[in-house]
Amino acid sequence: MEIILGEKQIVKARYKGFEIITDQPEKAGGDNSALSPFDLFMVSIGTCAGWYVKSFCQQRNLSEEGIRLEQKTRFNPDKRLIDKIEIEIHLPADFPDKYREPLIKAAGACTVKKHVMDAPEFSIVTIK
Repeated sequence: MEIILGEKQIVKARYKGFEIITDQPEKAGGDNSALSPFDLFMVSIGTCAGWYVKSFCQQRNLSEEGIRLEQKTRFNPDKRLIDKIEIEIHLPADFPDKYREPLIKAAGACTVKKHVMDAPEFSIVTIK
């Protein structure tokens, strides 16, 4: 992955043939022209859980129609960090009850969540 510093508050990442552009909100000096890096982090958690829900349904030939996930956060003002992330899986009325708990377990298998729960070591160096 290559990170490129752009104009104003723009920071780009080139990764696997994609270019991801980030910006900051206006209150942080940006133009709010793209999601912030933290927003992308939050989106990665929800979409990862969504993919695991989708995969669970596909493997069991269950209809995905009407299923949606809603991610909510709780902000801790003392820490100035989010201290709880809750994902609600909204199911259609005809979704089989026997799959409700296994579906929760599948969503919990999200790789992004696993990396947050067992955080990797970070190393930052400078090179000239």
